[in-house]
Amino acid sequence: MKKTSTRLADGRELIYYDLRDDAVRDAVDHRPLERTVTTSEIRRDELVGDSVAIASHRQGRTYHPPADQCPLCPSQGERLSEIPDSSYDVVVFENRFPSLAGDSGRCEVVCFTSDHTASFADLSEEQARLVLDAWTDRTSELSHLPSVEQVFCFENRGAEIGVTLGHPHGQVYAYPFTTPRTALMLRSVAAHKEATDGENLFDAVVEGELAGERVVLAGEHWVAFVPYAAHWPYEVHLYPRRRVPDLLALDEAARSEFAQVYLELLRRFDRIFGEGEPPTPYIAAWHQAPFGRLAEFEGVSRDDFALHLELFTIRRTSGKLKFLAGSESGMSVFINDVPPERAAERLREVAST
Repeated sequence: MKKTSTRLADGRELIYYDLRDDAVRDAVDHRPLERTVTTSEIRRDELVGDSVAIASHRQGRTYHPPADQCPLCPSQGERLSEIPDSSYDVVVFENRFPSLAGDSGRCEVVCFTSDHTASFADLSEEQARLVLDAWTDRTSELSHLPSVEQVFCFENRGAEIGVTLGHPHGQVYAYPFTTPRTALMLRSVAAHKEATDGENLFDAVVEGELAGERVVLAGEHWVAFVPYAAHWPYEVHLYPRRRVPDLLALDEAARSEFAQVYLELLRRFDRIFGEGEPPTPYIAAWHQAPFGRLAEFEGVSRDDFALHLELFTIRRTSGKLKFLAGSESGMSVFINDVPPERAAERLREVAST
């Protein structure tokens, strides 16, 4: 992998990640852009203890542009985009309309390929590995920013999810706090560790799933399963068999196998609802240990956390979506219409050929 960092016309950082070591990235952004002005601030909800990002400047962000005006495609001739070069393998750049900025963290866009019509599932194993390397590098770089406590790499795919740019891409959010979902996991890990004289809860969950009926894929270094208490109609958790706290700690064997396992998982997601159905909308979310101090989680260290990816779709059956209505949105109590055992069975049935 070759990494080349440059600046866009308004001063935002842009980074090329190339498969070839001889790639030259010296294209200049000629757009007449003014410096990005953000209004992001973090407000804490004292009643429930979580944080909300207030970012009113995002109302003006790019919204469903025509394909020939996509800002994530390479620049071509007179059509200038966020990527100055005429081609790329993987590109990461600071979001022009960030939810988090400055002392409130940072937001980046990750473009998986220059092919506007592709999806992550269309990537080669070599390309998917390059994305993993980019995620890892961004996790490392962002973790050293003084305002950052947790790094979150994720992909939203599909208009049903709320995606406003059709180009295959994901994002990286660098939060100035430990996110509520991670905090819940850490509290559960701490309680389990105390109650079992040191047993790790993540290890116990993975071991239990491996012995059960909800495993979807099992490689030498990764295992994917539908969790016992899945929130979503089709939800898969992907874990490295060797527990590590973050992407940085993956060894070469796990990195090498990741692309094969993850691409197979994504391709099965696109087969769940049968031929002729639109691509399956999904969210793919990496869960990593926070980089800040974990003093509030007594007896727990970063090494007690287990890196894993959660992949889920809001489509519950052909032509029907799972909406977060009263119970889910009002009380955070999910109601799942698809038994996790049936979801796992279906995902095993649709193995790609």
